[in-house]
Amino acid sequence: MTSISTGQDFQRHIPAIGNIATKSPLAYQATRGAARVVNMMQMALAESYINGLEVPDSVLRSLFDTYMPILFKHFPALLAPYEWVLEETDHVAEGSRDLMKLQYDLPQGMLNRMIGDWQLIYPKYSMGLWEKGAVDLEQSQIYMLDDLIEKLDIQDGDNILDFGCGWGCIPNYILSKFPNVRFTGLNLSHEQCEYMRQKMQDPESYLSSGRFTLVEGDLNEAQFEEKFDKILSVGVFCHVGNLTHAFKKLASFLKPEGKFFLHIITVRTPNNISSVFTHKYIFPHGRYWSFDTVPTFNQDFTTVNRWYLNGINYSKTFAAWLKNFDDSYDEVKNLDYGIDFTRFRRIWRFYLIWLGTNFATCDGEINGNGQFLMVHTNR
Repeated sequence: MTSISTGQDFQRHIPAIGNIATKSPLAYQATRGAARVVNMMQMALAESYINGLEVPDSVLRSLFDTYMPILFKHFPALLAPYEWVLEETDHVAEGSRDLMKLQYDLPQGMLNRMIGDWQLIYPKYSMGLWEKGAVDLEQSQIYMLDDLIEKLDIQDGDNILDFGCGWGCIPNYILSKFPNVRFTGLNLSHEQCEYMRQKMQDPESYLSSGRFTLVEGDLNEAQFEEKFDKILSVGVFCHVGNLTHAFKKLASFLKPEGKFFLHIITVRTPNNISSVFTHKYIFPHGRYWSFDTVPTFNQDFTTVNRWYLNGINYSKTFAAWLKNFDDSYDEVKNLDYGIDFTRFRRIWRFYLIWLGTNFATCDGEINGNGQFLMVHTNR
C-alpha cells in the first residue's frame, strides 16, 4: 500500500501521464501546455490535408497507427484539448445549433448513402456490432439492435422513449419486433425529423403504425404527460455536456421501476477526451466520456450493469461508411453543403479515416463504445 501511495504521489508531479485531475498545479499547467502542442500538430496535419495536400490513405493510417497508441497508452491527458472536456459544463448540450448545422442537418442524400438506408434498417449514425459475425453494415446494425433489446429487456407492451432518435432506425426496428410496443422519439434535428415524418406517412414503415410519436425539440424543454417503462439513448451523450442535469431530466420521465439504457462512445482512460479537429469541423463541443466516469453520476440513476464494446466494431463501421461515401461521389457531389464539395469531401475523408483508425488503436481495448444499464437511484 505504501509503495502504491508513493507512486501515485510521484505521478502528481509528472506532466502528461496518468490522471490529470490529480496533478499538482505546476504539473497540470505543464500538461495543458503539452496538450496545446499536440493540438497544433493535429490541426496542422488536418488543415494541410483539407487544403489539398495529397496524402495516400495508407500513409494517413500509418501515421495515426504510429502515434495514437503512444498517446492512448502513456499520455491520455494530451488528448483533452480543452479544459471543459475534463469535467461537466454548465449546459446539458453545448453548441447544439452549431452541431445541427455541421452534422445532422447536412444534405440527407449524402448522410443516408454514407451510413446506409434499407427497408427496415433506416440510417443509424452509430456503431454496428461486427464481433458476432456480421458480413456487412446492415447486418452489423441488426446485431447491434438485437443486442440492445436483450440488454434493456424490452417486453411487448413497453412504452419507450428514444432520446436523440436520429432517423428513427431503433424505433422502427423494435416496433417491427413487438406489436404492442409504443415509442416516442425526441430529436432536435429538423432534417432527421422530416425524414421520419415521411416514414410516418409510408404504410410500409412501422413508424406509420400509430405507435410512434415524434417530438422535435430540445431535452431541456421536453415535457411528457405519461412516464415511460424504458428510456434509451444511443450515441447522443457525446454531445451532452452536463450528465447531472441530463440524468435528472431523463429520470423524471421514467417510471419508478423503469430502466434507462445509455450507449455512447467512451474511452478507458483516466480522463475524458476530445479533438480540436472534430470540435471545429464535425462535432462542436463533442467529448468522449471516460468509461469509469458515467457510473459516478449516481444522484438520479444507479448503474446496475455496464458493457465495453471493443473499438474494432466501430473501426469496421467507419470503414464501411468511408466506402459508401467514396462510392456515392457522383450522386452527392452537387448537393448543397454550404462550402465547396472538394473541401467538404476532404474534411469528411480525414474524419472517417482518422476515427476509423483510432478505434482500432491498441486492438480496440481503449477507445470503443460503452453501454450502461441504469435504474432510479432511490428505487
